[in-house]
Amino acid sequence: MADLSASPVIWIGLLCAIMSCLVSFIILRRLSFMGGGQDADLLGRLCVMMERETAARMAENEAQRARMAEIERALSNRFDQRHQELTETFNRIARMMGRDLSEMRVTQSESLREMAEEGRRNSDELRAAVNERLHEAVEKQMQTSFQRVLEQIGAMQKAMGEVSAMTAQVGDLKRLFSNVKTRGGWGEAQLRTILDDVLPAGSYDTNRRLRDDSREVVEFAVRMPVRATVPPVLAIDSKFPTEAYERLLQAVEDCNPDAERAARRALETTLRIEARKIATKYIVPPVTVEFAVLYLPTDGLYAEVARIPGLLDEIGRTYRVIVMGPGLMPAMLRTIHLGYVTLALERRTDDIARLLGATRQEMLRMDGVLEKLARNASAMSSSIDEARRRTGLVSRRLRELDVDTQEAATPDSSAASSGPDAQADMMGRWGDEGAPPR
Repeated sequence: MADLSASPVIWIGLLCAIMSCLVSFIILRRLSFMGGGQDADLLGRLCVMMERETAARMAENEAQRARMAEIERALSNRFDQRHQELTETFNRIARMMGRDLSEMRVTQSESLREMAEEGRRNSDELRAAVNERLHEAVEKQMQTSFQRVLEQIGAMQKAMGEVSAMTAQVGDLKRLFSNVKTRGGWGEAQLRTILDDVLPAGSYDTNRRLRDDSREVVEFAVRMPVRATVPPVLAIDSKFPTEAYERLLQAVEDCNPDAERAARRALETTLRIEARKIATKYIVPPVTVEFAVLYLPTDGLYAEVARIPGLLDEIGRTYRVIVMGPGLMPAMLRTIHLGYVTLALERRTDDIARLLGATRQEMLRMDGVLEKLARNASAMSSSIDEARRRTGLVSRRLRELDVDTQEAATPDSSAASSGPDAQADMMGRWGDEGAPPR
């Protein structure tokens, strides 16, 4: 181990000595070639000195090697002693830890036993408390549930009373709708609500007379969205034939096919009669359009009418009357409302066309103004070109002056670089003439 640790130092010393010898030898050889016989003695003395120095370095290296070996022996002894001390210390710590672990194990077992007993006592107390709380909660829940059941029974009795009252009200409503005038007023109110929801304000009239020679009035007359001084109107009349409809529903409920067929024929006959009346009274071109609308207030009634084969097509073709229910009427009214929107857009289009015409005239005037500006800009551009040309001439004159100045300074620079005497000469000349040229 001493050889391994000391060998780098020794080899580095030897390498340095060899390198110094080689350098000295090369220097002496160079001096011998340059100096001749007189320098041979000097070369010999230098060689002797180098040999002595090399021997001294070798002796010093041997002494360092011996010191390193001694230091290594001392370190090895110290390391062995320290290793023995550490081994004894570790053994002592291990014995102490063994004793501590055994004592901790005994203490831990006793603590676990005490904790188990305490946990058992706590669990018994907790079980008793939970049983008590659970008993109280069950009793309270039973009382609450019983109270809720009583409240629900009271609410059910109240609801049954309300149902009885509602049954009486349904009977009253049924008796109310047995009056033809009341049924018509309800259908008219429903139709008015639909018209108000879909159409813009002021787009229809109520109870309007269409003929000058007749006192008949139509319930609703919707003004059509067309370009005219007096636009035509669409007549809409509400009908509610409840007798035939109720007989049909009763026959369907009783599963009586004969009564159902008779009720359907009666409903078909009633609807044809109403459509003929509307066509005779309320289709008056050019005051009205070529068709009218018969409104049925319930979707159930409209569905039963639509189930009669070919009835709606025949009424529309023969009497020019369109039958509609609450589900279809808003769609037709939205179409009319779209016509109003289209008419407003057409009017706006005319306004926009007039505005574009005025804008075109203004653009033509603006074109004339821009042409005048272009002529002025052309004259200004020619003036700018002339100014740029003269600026270029001045710039060229300044560049020529700069070149002349550089050429004048070039001989001085070459003289300054010719040698010390020339520099002294130039400095004397600058002292006579003043400052050097820049």
